[in-house]
Amino acid sequence: MNSDSPPAFGKVVIFGPGLIGGSFALALKAAGAVEEVVGFGRTPSTLRVAQQLGIIDRAGINPAHEIADADIVLVATPVAQMAEIFARIAPYLGPNTLVTDGGSTKGDVIAAARAAFRGHIGKFIPAHPIAGAENSGPAAAQAALYRGKKVVVTPLPENNDERLDRIKRAWAQCGADIYELTPEQHDRVFAAVSHLPHLLSFALVHDLAVRADADLFFTFAASGFRDFTRIAASHPEMWRDICLANRAALLDELDSYRAQLDQLRAALAAEDGERLEEIFGIARQARREWEGGG
Repeated sequence: MNSDSPPAFGKVVIFGPGLIGGSFALALKAAGAVEEVVGFGRTPSTLRVAQQLGIIDRAGINPAHEIADADIVLVATPVAQMAEIFARIAPYLGPNTLVTDGGSTKGDVIAAARAAFRGHIGKFIPAHPIAGAENSGPAAAQAALYRGKKVVVTPLPENNDERLDRIKRAWAQCGADIYELTPEQHDRVFAAVSHLPHLLSFALVHDLAVRADADLFFTFAASGFRDFTRIAASHPEMWRDICLANRAALLDELDSYRAQLDQLRAALAAEDGERLEEIFGIARQARREWEGGG
């Protein structure tokens, strides 16, 4: 970017300047793409840390004073908190204010946005950055988090091309690769490849943790267990909200997985090594092809 060029965005307001929101701010700043970042959070201490780390330039106090002249408002909180935030900011949207989100589910978030924004729903462009880590909070934010990572935008019929392009451009400034899905496609896909794996990882670690001799199991757990359960260190509140928000699609995927487990159990019970090897072989090939193409 030419250092003499004005930033692409004037004011960006972030609700939740933690891993997702904070990394968005840091990436825009690193690209010279924003003049000012204002943060809102649940606690003053979180906002102080975000300001000390250079994520935000100042803490917001009243949305009535910050939203109307904002170019972008990013809501990067757990999805269950978004409806209340949308309702708070809806009366103050300026003519050029665009709102986007970083939520891992889209059907529930879009429903909340429609209820809050009503005739201004065209200013809301849903998005989901496919990047993250087990840690959360402002200290986990990093300017390079989105570099080379996918961001899925799920446009609404009311989004015109100019507004859609501005949100895509913001994520592109962060170094992300932009993809489009419908909200329904998004929730079905991520129930399978993200939400279900987290549910299974939490379940396995919980199963061992509540056993009377849990220490014995964890003492001998090694790299395979570590790799499979890494995501069980994720934020419980956030994943509670995600699982409940996408429960219909997640229940479908859980039922499908239970059927797969039943197949494996039947093969084990019958000592059917040929069937086990067949399932393992298909999975191995698919995993290698995915990793090679990723």
